[in-house]
Amino acid sequence: MPSSLDQSLHGVLPVLQTPFTSDLQIDRPTLKREIDWAFQLGADGVVVAMVSEILRLESRQRRELAALVCELAAGRGFTIISVGAETTAEAIDFAQHAQSLGATAVMAIPPAKRSLASDATVEYFANIAHSVSIPLVVQDASSYVGAAIDLSVYLNLLEEFGPDKILFKPEASPLGPNLSRLRDASRGAARIFEGSGGVNLVDCYRRSVIGTMPAVDLLDGIIALWRALQAGDDERIYQLSLPISGIVALQLQAGLDGFLAIEKHLLVKRGIFRNTIQAPPVYWRLDPETAAEVDRLFDRLQSSL
Repeated sequence: MPSSLDQSLHGVLPVLQTPFTSDLQIDRPTLKREIDWAFQLGADGVVVAMVSEILRLESRQRRELAALVCELAAGRGFTIISVGAETTAEAIDFAQHAQSLGATAVMAIPPAKRSLASDATVEYFANIAHSVSIPLVVQDASSYVGAAIDLSVYLNLLEEFGPDKILFKPEASPLGPNLSRLRDASRGAARIFEGSGGVNLVDCYRRSVIGTMPAVDLLDGIIALWRALQAGDDERIYQLSLPISGIVALQLQAGLDGFLAIEKHLLVKRGIFRNTIQAPPVYWRLDPETAAEVDRLFDRLQSSL
């Protein structure tokens, strides 16, 4: 784990891709290789979340994935497990399971199948937070599923639990202005992560986020960009951010499946993954022309590192 002076969640926390065998079982050796690579690069922790395909895993596999990640991280950094579910009872069950595994924190999206009113959304997150002693990251995830979380929900949760217990990962557009609204409305108390894959990292960093949750495929570039932002090196910031943004723009055009397909393509290209298998149903597959453009941008990013 980080040193005793560094226990609060922060920094570059990549969301893991889930590797599968041909029979759709979780590929433990490949997952270990992915996690080891993330920490070797200097990641501050690892996360199980939307691009880990949790909404396409049955309950047993979600638990298995959480257990493997907490085990394989081996205390080298933060471990955050996404626990959002369609029912509060199931979300609490996932949260308590993650805590029992030694997770640093849990993260939750609202129920995806039906939008909740603001008071019901507060109640949902509050019940999860009360069920565990570790922090809860409240994730909007409206770019993938559901509706945007109202600012009042964030502020009510922050008032009830405080900034050490409740953290935020808003994703509703326009992302930057919404981050600033939350920052200003909370008088700087809200601790906010950005999760745009890197396309909005430069803008969001300047709005006082405490960390980023990108995917693993571009992690070397994201870590280099984060360090350039910390150093205020504008020349290097834009040298790195432009190819990252180009790749993420291609991912965004196909939603969640765009991220899954392109990220797994790049992890195979890096020699970390053995295949690009996704959990079904798969709504979009990488076509040769998009793959070629991804590869050109990836080569440009690698030449900048």
